[in-house]
Amino acid sequence: MNRIIFAFIMLVVLTASTFMSVSSAVANPVASKDNEMDATYQIGQKIFSTKCASCHGSEGQGVEKFYPDPLIGDASIGELAEIIAETMPEEDPDECVGAEAEAVASFMHHQFYSEAAQIRNRPPRQALQRLTGNQLRSSLSDLYGHFANIRTDKWSERQSQHGLEANYFNGMQWKDDARKIQRIDPVIDFDFKLDGPKHADGKDAGIDGENFYIHWNGGLRVEQTGRYEIIVRSTTSFICKFGHDRNELIDNHVQSEGHDEFRRTLTLTGGRTYPIRIDFKQRKRKGETPPSSISISWIPPGGVEEIVPAKHWVPGWVPAALRLETQMPPDDRTYGFPRGISVDSAWDEAVTSAALEFANQVIDELWDDYQNRHKKDKLSREDLLRRFLRELIAVAHRVPVDSPATERIVNTAFAANKDDTDRIRHAVLLTIKSPRYLYPSLDADRSEAWQAASRVALTLHDCLPGDEWLINEINKQPSTDPNRIRSLANVFVDDARTRAKVREMFYHWLEISPTDDLRKDEELFPGFDAALVSDLRDSLNAFIDSVVWSEASDYRQLVAADWALTTPRLSKFYGDAWAPADSGETSGQTGSASNLTRTVADADAHVGVLTHPLVMAKFAHHRNSSPIHRGVFLIRHVMGRTLRPPNAAFAPLSPDLHPDLTTRQRIELQTSPESCQICHAKINPLGYSLEQFDAVGRFRQQENGKPIDATGSYTTRMDEEIRFQSARELGDYIAASEDAQSAFVSRVFQYMVKQPIAAYGTDRHETLTKQFRDSGFNIRQLLIEIAVASN
Repeated sequence: MNRIIFAFIMLVVLTASTFMSVSSAVANPVASKDNEMDATYQIGQKIFSTKCASCHGSEGQGVEKFYPDPLIGDASIGELAEIIAETMPEEDPDECVGAEAEAVASFMHHQFYSEAAQIRNRPPRQALQRLTGNQLRSSLSDLYGHFANIRTDKWSERQSQHGLEANYFNGMQWKDDARKIQRIDPVIDFDFKLDGPKHADGKDAGIDGENFYIHWNGGLRVEQTGRYEIIVRSTTSFICKFGHDRNELIDNHVQSEGHDEFRRTLTLTGGRTYPIRIDFKQRKRKGETPPSSISISWIPPGGVEEIVPAKHWVPGWVPAALRLETQMPPDDRTYGFPRGISVDSAWDEAVTSAALEFANQVIDELWDDYQNRHKKDKLSREDLLRRFLRELIAVAHRVPVDSPATERIVNTAFAANKDDTDRIRHAVLLTIKSPRYLYPSLDADRSEAWQAASRVALTLHDCLPGDEWLINEINKQPSTDPNRIRSLANVFVDDARTRAKVREMFYHWLEISPTDDLRKDEELFPGFDAALVSDLRDSLNAFIDSVVWSEASDYRQLVAADWALTTPRLSKFYGDAWAPADSGETSGQTGSASNLTRTVADADAHVGVLTHPLVMAKFAHHRNSSPIHRGVFLIRHVMGRTLRPPNAAFAPLSPDLHPDLTTRQRIELQTSPESCQICHAKINPLGYSLEQFDAVGRFRQQENGKPIDATGSYTTRMDEEIRFQSARELGDYIAASEDAQSAFVSRVFQYMVKQPIAAYGTDRHETLTKQFRDSGFNIRQLLIEIAVASN
């Protein structure tokens, strides 16, 4: 096995030569003719050479003994001039001020800080990447789904189909003449006592309360990848099958006295619907009939226990789905988005574990199903298995079924093994651990149509093509025309797999996670508990869905809407601004307490996702708000600007040391030194604009008996200073800001494609941003255009 790993790693190293550099990147490292004629530029160049290069390096690369950090970032000319005038050179800051500081700033901006300089000095390229952990999980799910008939889950269906299909019978068996009730049950939470089931209106259904059978059938729709605990409570015997008809999640066929709670923990993949079937039987035990009841709850990632909401149930037949428990190691995120670049023993072992887990379900489920579907085919068992494996390999490697590579893997597996299960396991390992599967960019020998389809599927679904519909479309119309790709993307974007990835993208953008520890001081914030945080997660999820998947899909609503989505618990804790609107308009999303309802309009308390309490609580301390954390989030994630790491970590000043000061006053005191102001002059003014929201995101007018000062400012890339009086003015500015719009386009592209946007052409970012504006800032349309642009 060590030789196999070594060979695989060597193959990855060899294939690294396929890295692509940008042919159109700016290559000229010297000033343009216009700048050469510019006196200011020439003065700045001379001053830098004589007074700055000794510490910063002639190419801004840094000098270990003096200033080791390279000159990188996106500071404007004005910001650079201010820093130079106040701090450079260190031994005599007054030596370079005024016009000289501006001249040096002009030269440095052109050479190191402008967008053109960043591309020129560090040409972005499309890096050779393996599948990320999420992409591997999703790709295996689609490969499994190819044989199980992947369910197409559209947004429109999600708004209308809720609940499980239910059939109620007198007696212990399915008999049509004994069926008394046939309906869709929105949730599973019943206490039949000894009376037996009744019609939804409470009328008697003629069912014997001591002798009946219920069959629930449908699917569990999962929107987020993570660990879920499924909890079934029942006083009556039942069998619950999950994922596949052969997989019994809970077998309580023989009810044990006193054992009426059953818990199972599963890792489920976002954007998938898992089939579930429950056979529930009430009968006498030892001459007695106990009261009958059943409920199905869950604890989703970052949530609390609740009855599984109706929106997560899908009625009727649902195809089998892969259940993958293997946990993949974290992917590299140093560039601000997850990338599959590391190949180490932990990752290799996880891939092997995932491949073996997948192989076991192929053996136990897909192969048996395949044989049943092809009983009438006049093939020997061996020939049928060969055909099955060729099809599996062909889909995984995106090649024709009869390709030599496919036949080679099958022949190898058959030659090395006598038993069918070993042949399947061997073939699956060779297929999944092949660079052809793990490195999708190694597609040079595949058709251009297949390469394009793979990129669209990875961009929007985060997985390799496995959908039979897509495979048929590629074979039917093998085209790489942008309009053809746009047509495919238009279908792909309205899919649960895309929605799951988009939600993960927003979590990444907002820096929130189900594992965040949001606990606050219980004395200061009574009631801010796990249940309330769970409602906040539901509220934020539903708000993002309501904006992104609406017809307008307007980015400006995302960052500046004057409403949110609320539950009774949130209304009680957060006050009037979180009361339901008079219209009673709902989001169509079911929360832990009731339907999430649109709040009243309040332009001060609601500024889109920027002031949502979950986001505000994340960027806050245990007892107080944190303008620094909020400012860093806004400058980096929302405005798309760069910040250098702090020189040293430091703890915030304790409120106990300065009880008479507000949070803002303490931050101003702590960050007042000039060395701090280089960064905090950018960070603090943005963070202060959110000071009307406390550590749990509750709107306030005072702190320590003093009025809140929420004035703030932002200096654009063009040195224009924008001032705000409140979070509302900040949100309105961000909605209209070219800096923020451009940053949003870049962040969405990089998360979806997992490559730097400039690697696809120095004008790609500008083109996509213009398309975004022309579309009315339509986020869905942006996703489609990104899928086209990535080709």
